[in-house]
Amino acid sequence: MKYTVDEKGFFGHYGGAYVPEILYKVVHDLQEAYKPIIESKDFQDEYESLLKDYVGRPSPLYYAKRMSEKYGCQLYLKREDLNHTGAHKINNCIGQVLLAKRMGKTRIIAETGAGQHGVATATVCALMNIDCEIFMGKTDVERQHTNVERMRMLGAKVHPVTTGNMTLSDACSEAIRDWCCHPRDTYYMVGSTMGPHPYPDIVAKMQSVISKEIKWQLKEKIGRDYPDYLIACVGGGSNAAGTIYHYIDDDRVKIVLAEAGGHGIDTDFTAATIHCGTEGIIHGARSLVMQTDDGQIKEAFTISAGLDYPGIGPMHADLHEKGRETVLAVNDDEAIYAGYELTRMEGIVPAIESAHAVAALKKLSFKPEDVVVLTVSGRGDKDVETYLKNKNMAKEYGNF
Repeated sequence: MKYTVDEKGFFGHYGGAYVPEILYKVVHDLQEAYKPIIESKDFQDEYESLLKDYVGRPSPLYYAKRMSEKYGCQLYLKREDLNHTGAHKINNCIGQVLLAKRMGKTRIIAETGAGQHGVATATVCALMNIDCEIFMGKTDVERQHTNVERMRMLGAKVHPVTTGNMTLSDACSEAIRDWCCHPRDTYYMVGSTMGPHPYPDIVAKMQSVISKEIKWQLKEKIGRDYPDYLIACVGGGSNAAGTIYHYIDDDRVKIVLAEAGGHGIDTDFTAATIHCGTEGIIHGARSLVMQTDDGQIKEAFTISAGLDYPGIGPMHADLHEKGRETVLAVNDDEAIYAGYELTRMEGIVPAIESAHAVAALKKLSFKPEDVVVLTVSGRGDKDVETYLKNKNMAKEYGNF
């Protein structure tokens, strides 16, 4: 089974572009423009140069010795937390700003949850000298205060969104409203594999550098270019898409994704879209959506600001339906414990989003020879306060 998206932007029957009439032309223009631009030598040369010299790629593939011993496998961590700005998000932002400039756009808008995509967008806009405005739910503005100040330092205007439950989904809606008002000069920088076609495909392609590197790094380290397992967290799905992109058609590789269970999938306080969602349309694409019987979007709930999205990228909805991805729900307490565990055992403080992936290790059983690659999508500096507030969930690691 290959990574496939058809010319109308469908992954199986998920995806497409369901946009208001006012945005039809800008979305259509982007659909026409993106492939010729990003496949051009001029674009690829500039993109790869910036990934190397500005982002600091390749990101290391690190053998986690103590965690390997604990979980009875050969565990390698793909260290996206070591990228400039501290997460995988910048891989996509650099590519999309280069695309926007080549399309003649003079203003960039973006939504952000944990603030990592917002910081990465503001960073690249500062580098490229282009106007930048970020939409962020007021709830997230409060819990990710440091990232908000970083964006402002970088020259971005941050708009706290006060509709809905004031988190990521509401920030997306507000950004789309702004785009409707300024379609001509504005480029909407979607941060995940969601939104109308061609965004899920653009973001997956920009993040595919993660699995491209995993292939040659594994070959260098163990003499073969594939693992037995790939593990990543999934919200909208960009770091997961990047982690699995070059392995989707390799049946030797098991794909395990961890979504945010919140207080549990049997409660109203969850963000586990694969477990709790039904087919619907969210932010311009058909996918699985957490919604009421009459189609109203439900509020997503999780301790992780980067995973509290009530939908999931159409690519992942399709891969899960076809049985290619196994998706586990990881609850708040399991993620906090796993974050502390990685901190104490390997000296790596992961973002709470990434800690959901670490928590998946406990839910799987491995053979000692199994090679497991887990993507640490971001660093945990932004989450220190949340970790400290929830020390009670860290069990033996919380006694300090």
